[in-house]
Amino acid sequence: MPEPGVSGKLVLVAGATSTSGHAAVRALVGAGARVVAVGHDPAKLEEVAALGAATEGCDLTDEGAVGALVARVHDAHGAVDGVLHLVGGWRGGGGLAGQSDADFRFLEQSLTALRHVSRAFDDDLRRSPAAREAIVSSTAVDRPLAGGASYAAVKAASEAWARAVAQGFAKAARDAEEPLRAASVVFRVKALEGLEDDLARSFIGLWDEDAAAINGTVRELSAS
Repeated sequence: MPEPGVSGKLVLVAGATSTSGHAAVRALVGAGARVVAVGHDPAKLEEVAALGAATEGCDLTDEGAVGALVARVHDAHGAVDGVLHLVGGWRGGGGLAGQSDADFRFLEQSLTALRHVSRAFDDDLRRSPAAREAIVSSTAVDRPLAGGASYAAVKAASEAWARAVAQGFAKAARDAEEPLRAASVVFRVKALEGLEDDLARSFIGLWDEDAAAINGTVRELSAS
């Protein structure tokens, strides 16, 4: 049986230069994980490196660039045991009429990045003795507003993708007649500001829970 906890695991944080990314990297390093922090701004990546993470610059919306990222990570660190997807952003307002195509395409980049990263590292996670993948979604999926229709639609699609990842993990384990060791989880927030540390702790805590119990679940984080 794998050792419980995230200590010693290799975790990739996508979108690591954000405030939530800093919190996640800091917490993961503090818990003994090996961290690869991914972003696209070299100056901001230097700040993350100071927290103790290895860093990689990559445009995660570029499928070829993500493929090259996988090769670099494998060469330098080995296979990953975890992925925390923090690529996101918000645009909205103006009711349905205010939902511009330009804003939707901006928001859609987070889904594109999620698709690329989860596919590229899927084999790693399936082979890991204890793997966890998580995304951050929004309570707007259940309570969408006209002025945030594009945002809610992209988040809903991201959740569907994360649940499909969970089904893939479960099917692979069944087909191999092995216990499930990988889990895909969705964290929902109304607003992430102020919950960055809670998110980091919740993600780390996934390694202390049974994969079969949490795979495909949605967890809502809220201010206490």
